[in-house]
Amino acid sequence: MKVILLQDIKGQGKKGELIAVNDGYARNFLIPKKFAIEATKSVLNEYEMKVAKANRLLDEEKKAAVAMKKELDGKTVEVKAKLGQGGKLYGSVTNADVADALNALGHTLDKKQITLSEQVRALGTYSATVKIYKDTAATISIHVTAE
Repeated sequence: MKVILLQDIKGQGKKGELIAVNDGYARNFLIPKKFAIEATKSVLNEYEMKVAKANRLLDEEKKAAVAMKKELDGKTVEVKAKLGQGGKLYGSVTNADVADALNALGHTLDKKQITLSEQVRALGTYSATVKIYKDTAATISIHVTAE
């Protein structure tokens, strides 16, 4: 019997997958416990429409990520930081500071998406990697100036 899983089931599959199982397993365990539904024609049609919609949304996200990569790649972002004694930075510039600078330019990025190549503890220019999507990343330059 073919069923569509409503939850992840160890050893069988993940939520939303169409799998073939024994009739007794489906009728006595999966369906009564609401772990799966029987794959009838109407349910299969609805399932195929959901899969197509999900694929379309993934393609749109990927295209948006590639466009953002083209926009960000090689860009220089200016980050202002407070200076302490001797011209050194008071603290350091973090990925959150870089994310705030990028968000001020109109991008919506989280600090977790930014990886600095080294710790920024002095004025100057540094590089960072912005992970936009699963396998899409852009490299930007960070120019640290005095506030």
